[in-house]
This record gives sequence, C-alpha cells and structure tokens, in this order.
Amino acid sequence: MKTAVYPGTFNPITNGHTDLVERAAGLFDKIIVAVGTNTQKANTLPTEQRVALAQEVLGHLANVEVTSFQGLLTEFVSAQGANIILRGLRTVADFEYEFQQVGMNRVLAPSIETMFLAPAEHLSYISSTLVREIASLGGDISKFVHPAVEAAIKGK
Repeated sequence: MKTAVYPGTFNPITNGHTDLVERAAGLFDKIIVAVGTNTQKANTLPTEQRVALAQEVLGHLANVEVTSFQGLLTEFVSAQGANIILRGLRTVADFEYEFQQVGMNRVLAPSIETMFLAPAEHLSYISSTLVREIASLGGDISKFVHPAVEAAIKGK
C-alpha cells in the first residue's frame, strides 16, 4: 500500500491544495493531509479549525485522511507507515525552499522520498498567505477557497 503524507499549515486550505490532493488521490492508495504548525508563520486559524476545514473540503475523497501533527515531519511520516512526502511546487522560490528541505529530510530519514506535483495552471498563483491578506483587507476570496473556508475566515 502506497501512502503519501501531504504536510502543510493549510492556513487556510485553498483550492490549490484541494486540486493537488484530488490528483494525488488517484496516484496513491492513501493520502494523509498532515496539518502542522510552522513556528515561522502566523497561524490565524487554530490547528483544530484548520483540520476540521480540511476534513470538510476533502471529505469527498475516500482515501484521504486529515490529521494534525507536531514535531519532525520525518518522524511523523515514519509513524504513519508512509515513505513518501508529497509537496506542491508553484514557483522557482518554492523549488529552492523545497530542495533544501529534501536534503535535510534525506539526512534525517534516507528511506523517505519526496515527490512534487505542480498545481493546475489556473490555480498556480494562489497561496494561503495571499488569501489571508486579501481577506484581512476585506477582499473577495471566494474564487480561491471552498465556501466553508471563506465562511470561517469571515467569521474570525
């Protein structure tokens, strides 16, 4: 059974994240969406709410599980019985950051591989950071996130 872990803060989960998970669900037996806390990012939505929103948005995919995690990603991946980390690449800047992460993860856990998927072209410009910024300025985020996510952010 091929299990991939798709880690992120998902703050909030966007249509780009959803697209990636939907496509990955056809490639792997199981996808674990691992909602983590990045100490270098401002988390506007609590972890429990980010997990609940991801579960709602991805609930139509039978082979997708959403959970939270803390600590080293490689330890979490191993504990889940997985050996694949799934990541999305939108820009060259993403690649530079992800390439560094791959190197560190290989030293920490050589048996874990990282696989990358590019987003659909019409979603490649969406980022959680931009969605949060647009929302904080009162802009319309309905084109970038699921309606449940939009409601949660507006309710904050």
